Order: sequence, then C-alpha cells, then structure tokens
Amino acid sequence: MTETIPTRRAVLGGASALAVAACVPAAALGQTAAQTSPAADFAQALKKAAGAATPQPGKVAIAAPEIADNGATVAVTFSVDHPMTAASHVRKITVLADGNPNPEVAVFHLTPRSGKAEVATRVRLAKTQNLVALAELNDGALFIAKREIKVTIGGCGG
Repeated sequence: MTETIPTRRAVLGGASALAVAACVPAAALGQTAAQTSPAADFAQALKKAAGAATPQPGKVAIAAPEIADNGATVAVTFSVDHPMTAASHVRKITVLADGNPNPEVAVFHLTPRSGKAEVATRVRLAKTQNLVALAELNDGALFIAKREIKVTIGGCGG
C-alpha cells in the first residue's frame, strides 16, 4: 500500500477553502461592518443593556481623566452611591463606549458580599468619546452616567 503525502500547496489550498467557508455564514446574514455605524451599534448596545427600564441620572459616578495622553490604557473607576445589603444592592454595572466598534466595554456583576458598589478597570479608547455606565439595582431600577474622555496623540489635542 502506497502512502501519499500531501504537498504544501495542497495543505494551503485546503486551509484557504476552510477560511472562505467560515466567512460564508456572516456574508449570508448580510451584515458587514460597512453597513452599521458606531452610533447605531452604541444605541443597540444601550438598548440591550437597559432592557425595558428607563435609565435615570444620578447615583453613578465615573472617575476618569478628562484628557488621556495614551488611549491604550485609560484608568477608570465606576462607583454607585447605594447600599449593598441583601434587601437592596447594585446587581450589575455595564460600561459602554460610544466610539468603539464594539460598544460594550465591560460588565461587572455584584452581590451584597461585594461590600461596596465600586469597580476599577482600564479601557482602550482610540479617539475622544463618551463612556457610559449603567447601574442596575436588584429591584430593576437603572441609573446612568456619562463622561467624555478626550484622547490625545503624543500630548496634542485630538
């Protein structure tokens, strides 16, 4: 029995065929990056995060630099002025960025054992944009805050 060893060209051709086949379902849906705008993506992400509730201003604070010299790592802290007891607590903090291609930046799930409703992280922002924080309480109430962060390139305004 003779064993055939595939050539490099045959292996690369097969891999290319698989890559094209993996892209077909996305094309079949008719959804491409050129068809949606960041504003539409943000509105959809905000609607998904809020659900049927109407977000109210207040209770949520965003601590971040007004101007970020390096948009690759912007330190941000989100806090909610609300007790963290079994009867009443912050259940979730959702962070959105209105200029990102994927607007949902982070989702933090909290419990009364979290101690206080405060989370800190670093986000990547390619350009000046708004960060939006949604805080969902265990009773379904929703609070919102927004903060613009100016991203500069090499210390120059942008």
